[in-house]
Parts: sequence; structure tokens; C-alpha cells
Amino acid sequence: MHNRVAFIGGQTGTWRVIAMSAVCGQPLSSVTAIDIVPVTAPPTHAPSVWSLHGIASNVRYAERHEVTELRARQEALGRPHARRAALIPIKKSDAWWDLAQDERRAIFEAQSHHTAIGLDYLPAVARQLYHCRDLGEPFDFLTWFEFAPEHSGVFEELVSRLRRTREWNYVERELDIRLERTSDD
Repeated sequence: MHNRVAFIGGQTGTWRVIAMSAVCGQPLSSVTAIDIVPVTAPPTHAPSVWSLHGIASNVRYAERHEVTELRARQEALGRPHARRAALIPIKKSDAWWDLAQDERRAIFEAQSHHTAIGLDYLPAVARQLYHCRDLGEPFDFLTWFEFAPEHSGVFEELVSRLRRTREWNYVERELDIRLERTSDD
């Protein structure tokens, strides 16, 4: 099932922005809050400064045993104790997309161990990847993470490890938006 959502950046929302930075490339305009809404829903949010759209789709680049392990260890998003989050939009270079699927898989997993690194941080950090390259969006992926405040250090370690991999040589734009849930909804 494909699930299209919009991350709406503005002055109100379920997630309050704690920090917002451009790791590389052009930043987005600053906002104080973000809401996540299904694209099929009628717009009910306040006017936005920006919105980013993505589709939660099938897991790509992963082999069956990796998908099975991810599903067994991954906890659901929206856990009440997971009051912190990070939205990390990423755009990869043309050089990345010029590679064949098997070449990208080799860099992603055989060399960078992306899935294996992520598994080290489950179930403390829940995540969802949204694809947006084919939607005409300014990013290829919107990565969404949720975790409890006491796991903030664990999340920092995860992000640090991923950014040191060969795969990150292909990232040309990356933002890092840290958030805190504003309500118990």
C-alpha cells in the first residue's frame, strides 16, 4: 500500500521545531512547527511556509532476510513515549542515480552497511522512509525518525555513523530538522 503524506512547515503543528540546519546544500525557510498530514485529506492546517510530499512505499535495496528482520524489530511510529523526532530530507547526486540498481545496492549495503547500522538502533529509534524523487519534490527522500528523549544520544550516534559511510559521498543536499511532540495526540 502506498501512503502519500505532506510534511507541512509553518507556525503551528503537532511537532515543535527544536533545531533546523542544512547539513549540506541549500536550507529551507525556518519554521516553528511541522504537521504531517495525509495528502488525500482536505487541507485543514494553517497557512504553511513550505510543504514536502513523500510516499511510504515498499522497502528498496533490502534483501528478504533484511526486510524480515526490520519488520520483526521495528516498533510503530506514534509511540506515546517517543516525544522526539527528526525529519531529514535528502537529495542524492546525479552520479548516484546514474548507477544501476545493483551498483546502488552494493554501495548502500555491501559497502556502507546502511540496513545493518539501522538495525543496531531498533527498537529505540522508529523510522519511516518516504520516497519523493518521482513526485517533482526538491528531495529524493524524506527520512522520519521518532524516539524517546532518553534515546537522543542513541539517535545522534545512528546519524553520525550513517553520515560517515561511502553512501553519503553521493548526498548533495541534506537538512536536519529536530522536533518535539507538542501534544499527546
